[in-house]
Amino acid sequence: MEITDIKIRKILSEGRLRAIVSVTIENLLAVHDIKVVQGDDRLFVAMPSRKDESGVFRDVVHPISPASRKFFEEQILEAYEHHMALLEAEEAV
Repeated sequence: MEITDIKIRKILSEGRLRAIVSVTIENLLAVHDIKVVQGDDRLFVAMPSRKDESGVFRDVVHPISPASRKFFEEQILEAYEHHMALLEAEEAV
């Protein structure tokens, strides 16, 4: 499986939510509303979710294995950090 595109859709500076991301997989499937969240110790990725009838949030789409979750998280966080570094460089100019 190949992630063919990662778009940082929105950057946030208040609260724990840092970004909203879209990912394209093999130029065939797009997954929107992936969240980059600041945890207590590190950034992590939260997959798109929806609140069910009982008020519990359930993932709409998610990796099946820990290895696939790690793969997605590494790719998304790398793209986020690269995007943030570009923004910092632009502001420094």
